[in-house]
Amino acid sequence: MWRLLRPDSATVWQDDEVVARLNWYYSVMTDRKPAKYLICKRVEVEFSGEEELEELWALHDKAANSFKELWTKVREGLKLEEVDAPSKSLLDLKVELVKRMLKSCMFCERRCSVDRSRGETGFCKLDSLSRVSTWFHHYGEEAPLVPSGTIFFTSCNFRCQFCQNWDISTDPLNGVEVTPRKLASIASTLRREGCRNINYVGGEPTPNLHVIVESLRYMEVNVPILWNSNMYCSLETMKILRELVDIWLPDFKYYSDECAERLSKVPRYFEVVSRNHLMAHESGDMIIRHLVLPNHLECCTKPLLEWIAKNLPRALVNIMAQYRPEHVVAREPHRFPEIARRPTLEEMKEAYATARRLGIIYEPVS
Repeated sequence: MWRLLRPDSATVWQDDEVVARLNWYYSVMTDRKPAKYLICKRVEVEFSGEEELEELWALHDKAANSFKELWTKVREGLKLEEVDAPSKSLLDLKVELVKRMLKSCMFCERRCSVDRSRGETGFCKLDSLSRVSTWFHHYGEEAPLVPSGTIFFTSCNFRCQFCQNWDISTDPLNGVEVTPRKLASIASTLRREGCRNINYVGGEPTPNLHVIVESLRYMEVNVPILWNSNMYCSLETMKILRELVDIWLPDFKYYSDECAERLSKVPRYFEVVSRNHLMAHESGDMIIRHLVLPNHLECCTKPLLEWIAKNLPRALVNIMAQYRPEHVVAREPHRFPEIARRPTLEEMKEAYATARRLGIIYEPVS
């Protein structure tokens, strides 16, 4: 069915450049290699859970190096079944760390430091419970990802004035509660039904890190883990994700911090998000999404594409034309007059021309 709906999702793999840049993702998607989270389960770590946080992070850094060595061997042909499963693994350590992080929440760079395990809430308005608005086979994603097993979490750590998913991003209760076991069941079913990946999105997945990471304990199905995020993760969160995510699908919205602050209520945007894109680029395959905003070519689109071309050469880039006035912008266009319309054809042509000049591969989604 999906081949009829999106024939490009099959033909895209005839493109040598796409295959080269998404080689790891493709090998996991086709079951030629095991997903990274499964490799994490074979990396032995000795800890009791009584250690101080700094000691756990030191153990994590050491185990991350062991993961790199094992991942290299797997890419070179080692079968994961040949590696004994330890009593405690790198994945177990990551679960312990995210539970500690939840007690003084530092999942994103807002670092609210509230104890969500005791019901306190920060900027995202979430306590320790995670809720999912919906999950399904997504046929509207980039061609290499279709059909994508997409899981939409509620709430967000941004306040985008033009959010197209504002109904779930602004309402933490707009969904059903999922435990780690329930989330694992959803993900495993989506894969068994033929989805190419498990796509954690929202809203924003970052505030739900503890449930997502623990859910991997209860999964054994081989499936690429996809992180579809605004990438305002903390450094600690990125360290947790590096050995789990097979393909990154990050937004890169702004080059201008002033634009990010005014339109999404986000401080230090470029510093944080560029750092995280660099870390993701070092640790897995990437398709970067850049949504072209009207009247923002000079302040954001063009300099951002220049930076991507220089710093993230292996990433695929999807320059998106889907912007439309939504949420606050739709209700109060006088407050944001420069984005109170869709981008013009001329603006999109200019964005694509910039990408061609820079040699960036882009894939507009219809």
